[in-house]
Amino acid sequence: MAEPRIGTPAAPPAGAADTAKGPGATAWLNLAVATIGFTLTFWAWNLIAPLAGSFDQKLHMSSFAQSLLVAVPVLVGSLGRVPVGALTDRYGARLMFPLVSALTIVPVLLLIPARGSYGTLVAVGFLLGLGGTTFAIGVPLVNSWFPPANRGAALGVFGMGMGGVALSGYFTPRLYKHGQDLPFLIVAVALAAFSVVSFFLLRDRPDRAVPTDSLGARLARAGRLRVTWELSALYAIGFGGIVAFGVYLPTYLKTWYGLSATEAGTKAAGFAAVTVLLRPVGGWLADRIHPAVVTAWALAITAVLAIVQAFDPKLTPGATVVLLLMAGGLGTASGSVFALVSRVTPVSQVGSVTGIVGAMGGLGGFLPPLVMGAVYSTQHSYSIGFMLLSDVALAGCVYSYGRMRDAGRDQAGPS
Repeated sequence: MAEPRIGTPAAPPAGAADTAKGPGATAWLNLAVATIGFTLTFWAWNLIAPLAGSFDQKLHMSSFAQSLLVAVPVLVGSLGRVPVGALTDRYGARLMFPLVSALTIVPVLLLIPARGSYGTLVAVGFLLGLGGTTFAIGVPLVNSWFPPANRGAALGVFGMGMGGVALSGYFTPRLYKHGQDLPFLIVAVALAAFSVVSFFLLRDRPDRAVPTDSLGARLARAGRLRVTWELSALYAIGFGGIVAFGVYLPTYLKTWYGLSATEAGTKAAGFAAVTVLLRPVGGWLADRIHPAVVTAWALAITAVLAIVQAFDPKLTPGATVVLLLMAGGLGTASGSVFALVSRVTPVSQVGSVTGIVGAMGGLGGFLPPLVMGAVYSTQHSYSIGFMLLSDVALAGCVYSYGRMRDAGRDQAGPS
């Protein structure tokens, strides 16, 4: 009799949760704890962007230098998801989530002495990228505890943790006004508390398939899946757009519309809040419609709205409405894309594939702020950047509808 393929789970041991019967209390507890942790680490990950304008009062950064400062944590957090996702496959979320959350405290506290030096801020921003890797820990955890019929919605709920960006945009500059150390101290304490609580509350599935091959071999196997790179491209548009706006929207609103740092942070927080609310909607729709179809429509809406914003409408009500609707399109797309990940990826490789896809999504958020800053420095206009977003979103729409419907059907089997 042939041996089972590595990563194919055996029959669940006695007492293990049976996701075929629907999620139980343990599944919901894991989802709640993971979502809170994701929110806190994303707040930490985005601590620099809302304060970039305040730092600039002393550092006098160019537009490109400011863009680089806010983009560095995005780059590191994105690339870091690849090894963190693979390590989660091996060691489980119960170890990785508390560990990564605790380690993120270090760069958060280092921001206190670093804020007076541009070079030091960039270096600490590099370390702060660690907070952006927890996405690759939570997805395989949630995926393992929820049955296929509920995974899209569950992953959408977990994805609401990216609301940490909204929390950071709203609260960080306000806390900073009351005390320049205050936002960093509060986030550090919250991360410490979560690290302890999550260690006792999080649980990996008892029948979790633990890979025995090396990290490199698992990443190589995930990299050989065509769907890994197709999903990466789509997620780079959806989630990458969210990250790009999350880190650069305060600068855009401050530079183009003349808002104060606090006003710009508040409006950017509103944008992020809409993406948070629409992400589970994207997952919920993906459970009922093919995820590729949901993704295509969401990206089509984003493409049209990006063209409208390229013509520089007035902030109220024009640009405000356009940006909020665009947030809804990007949030829906990011939720539906990860419903596809759970549908087409072997269970034992979800962490590795999530790491790669999440990395590409984050990289999708790394480049636009640099492009926007460079374009504005030379053209004193942001229109070119929005037109590029429209082109990319339209390409993702066409590919999702034309190719990924078949990919999902081939992998998922008959419904």
